[in-house]
Amino acid sequence: MIRWRWNMVSPLVIGGFAVASAWFQAVASAESPAQFWAGAAVADITPNEPTPMWGYGARRDALSQGTLDPLRAKALVIEANGQRLAIVATDLGRGPTAAMTAALRKRAAERSGIDALFVCGSHSHHTPVIELTDRPDRGRGRFDAAVAYAAGLPERLTDLIDQAAQRLEPARLGATAREVPYNRNRHSKKPTKPTDPTLTVLRLDRASDGSPLAILVNFAAHPTMIDARVLQFSADYPGALAWVVERAFADAPCLFLNGAAGDLSPNPPPGVSGHEAFGRLLGETVVELAQTIETRVPERPQLAFRVESLTVGSRIDFANPIVKAIYAREFFPELVNNFADSFADGIRVEWTVAVLNDRIGLVGAPGEFFCDLANRLRRRADLDHLLFLGYCNDHLLYVPTIEAVAEGGYGADLRVAPVAVGTGELVTDRMLIRLYELRQKLTDKVVQPGRK
Repeated sequence: MIRWRWNMVSPLVIGGFAVASAWFQAVASAESPAQFWAGAAVADITPNEPTPMWGYGARRDALSQGTLDPLRAKALVIEANGQRLAIVATDLGRGPTAAMTAALRKRAAERSGIDALFVCGSHSHHTPVIELTDRPDRGRGRFDAAVAYAAGLPERLTDLIDQAAQRLEPARLGATAREVPYNRNRHSKKPTKPTDPTLTVLRLDRASDGSPLAILVNFAAHPTMIDARVLQFSADYPGALAWVVERAFADAPCLFLNGAAGDLSPNPPPGVSGHEAFGRLLGETVVELAQTIETRVPERPQLAFRVESLTVGSRIDFANPIVKAIYAREFFPELVNNFADSFADGIRVEWTVAVLNDRIGLVGAPGEFFCDLANRLRRRADLDHLLFLGYCNDHLLYVPTIEAVAEGGYGADLRVAPVAVGTGELVTDRMLIRLYELRQKLTDKVVQPGRK
């Protein structure tokens, strides 16, 4: 028997930011044994028709011209003592829009009993634009194939989650991490540049026979290794990585989850050139790590999570027609109009925090967070492993550190980083509080920042 506990925290005002949150947790009574289940599924999500391509403004609205390699989505559903977590890794440039995320959350809850949801894009720049909508000057009429693709995406991903949920079976879990020199800071000009070298691997096996069920990979680096002039769909290096891992583990789905990669690019060693070779190198490293993992049935399966949001100001005035025209020229009008609509009443930042079995943390961040935000959170969280999932459940462009904004440069300037300065620090501080609260290490008597 599962005893459900639901807490809703009233909206808070913290330093001028409006914050709302919901906290969900399932606690098992002594009447039933603890259970840990998992199921996985894979789907091809490559568009069938030409669409504008995501990622490089210089392309503007140029349509795709075929496929280098297929784009896939992979879902992992975990049930820990009666509560279900779904992690979806897609070969898309970004996480789903806020509207898509809301639809996915509702449908997955109704159809598959999903309680916590992370839907992430790998951030490949050779994928379809998914922001276009069925409205005048927002996509309708000019880009109907892209509008149809975006409109159908929530249902396709809901179906995928449901397939994974239908395959739930008793499972074992293990995790490990290693620091690797395979990314570099592309933003800072300072002598000492931050990076996040952490490569984290989670392995899930079937409890029945120990055969592999799924592999999760968390690593931060931009998948931008294919020339922007190539107008073909590709998963870039994460796709090559996944194929290597899946061949080594009996075709168990490999979910690549990009991290806080806002200021990080790939750093291939000498002799490794191109996205396929780099993906193979990373994939072989993942295989080596995964083979060292001893999976076990958790003694006390638990899942606790929090969904939280705040609204911040925009550094870009999209209501100004001159500003809007500049962006429309840099990208293309229909895309910019959709972004402007989403930022019209301030920028809503939503994140999800989850703790699995009291020792593995996951945080989902909606955009390109700079790596030091993840580094600091990981150091402070006191967990065996913390997976920072960027490009998750929306996309708010770049979220730099305060220091990076002060330094300036691409990724930290207001052209591509519209959120108010300090948003990244505020969000990750809130994530940290939740990571401790969800493990019962902070009480409800803790004074919230900015409140007496």
